[in-house]
Amino acid sequence: MTSATYPATKRSGRARAVTAVRGVIPTFDPIRLGLFVLTVLTVSRVHQHFGFLAQLRPAMLLVALTLFFALLNPNELVRGSLLRTWPAKVVLALAIAACISVPSAIALGQSGRYVIESYSKVIVFAFLLIAATRSVRDLATFVWGYVVGCAVLSWLALFVFGLEQDDGATFRLNDLHTFDANDAGCVLMIGIALTLLLIQASKGHGRWMAALVLVAMGATLARTGSRGAFVAAIMLGVYLLVMLNNISIVKRLAFLSVVAAALVVSAPQGYWERMLTIARPTQDYNWSDVNGRVEVAKRGLRYMLDHPFTGVGISNFPVAEGTISEKARTRVAGTGIRWAAAHNTYVQIGAELGIPGLALWLILIFGGMLAMHRLRSRLPKTWIRGDPEERFLYLTALYLPVALVGFAAASFFVSFAYLDPIYIVAALMAGLYVSAEAKLKTLPQSAVPPAPGKGLARRIRNAQPAPTHS
Repeated sequence: MTSATYPATKRSGRARAVTAVRGVIPTFDPIRLGLFVLTVLTVSRVHQHFGFLAQLRPAMLLVALTLFFALLNPNELVRGSLLRTWPAKVVLALAIAACISVPSAIALGQSGRYVIESYSKVIVFAFLLIAATRSVRDLATFVWGYVVGCAVLSWLALFVFGLEQDDGATFRLNDLHTFDANDAGCVLMIGIALTLLLIQASKGHGRWMAALVLVAMGATLARTGSRGAFVAAIMLGVYLLVMLNNISIVKRLAFLSVVAAALVVSAPQGYWERMLTIARPTQDYNWSDVNGRVEVAKRGLRYMLDHPFTGVGISNFPVAEGTISEKARTRVAGTGIRWAAAHNTYVQIGAELGIPGLALWLILIFGGMLAMHRLRSRLPKTWIRGDPEERFLYLTALYLPVALVGFAAASFFVSFAYLDPIYIVAALMAGLYVSAEAKLKTLPQSAVPPAPGKGLARRIRNAQPAPTHS
């Protein structure tokens, strides 16, 4: 499939100097600005805190305005097919799997309503981001959007949302908007990785702002009181230390120390006692209670095996719990029954979309980790010390797998299959492919590392060398 070449633009000496100081400067034309703000709102949910903003329905308004400007300026979008990259294809395939699950859902109305009212918005947003990411500057815009969203979420968690007593002497966040405390931890795992990217790729004020956000996220993680987020943070840290050999060990340890210090200082009463229960899983209600995570996961596996091709239907896991589960069949008349959520994204999507949906999900998460590693191997190693755009691309390929590792671990403890954060990461992966291809085509062919395979590698090999000017 042919892709367009985006020529390098000539910049004045002053513009080059500004870029060298500030790093990659985000793009804030009407389309990119609208999507930037939409990303901030989607990640932080801050509009739900202010009643007057919620009444304006800013997310819908921003989508409408973005589509309006896109129709007026189609040349401001990616040229060629939006499905040119594999992450875009997987996102579309997940959307199709969700729609296919509706007719056979055990509660058709519930599934259909969820697709129309919620999941469709997530998919549209993801493809708007994919369509709007033409270059490194566009990619940086949306990375900043996610990080600013995490900054606002952290501000809400530190200064607006209160703590409530939970599980005896433990205090944790309460009354969050849409997200609960465990969800917030999952969102922040992606945010930590993207913030580390900006700390390394930015200069001056941008770097210090990103560092401040990193501290705030570490403090917010403590206030969530989420054991799942704590485990995910450990796994993210281990991956960062072991796999990111391109970054000096001093910097890696410094990054982790900042997050750890903020977490330790901000840990509320009972936090560490709660974290220690991770080492005693069999003593937790989640191990043996009929509504604990282990039993819920077993029932979810049964739903998937009983409905292997389409699942029980998107957004139907709680319905299955209350109607077709073993606990529903054995319920004593006159007693209540809990319509429990899956509390595990892998169980959720396998039960609701069947084996094909679970396979697509695993491709997106774990295939994404491998694909970003392969893409990084195709980029010139000199880019890690190159100009701001080259450095940003190389570091993005380095840190997106970190984001996926953090999300993969945190999502094991929450139902997050159809929420925006991972679809934003998928859009960033797609945008990275497009941006890297555009940048590589400005280089002489001899400067591009040889890479076997199809797709991007083939297009890079077939690209014409950029003209040189004396």
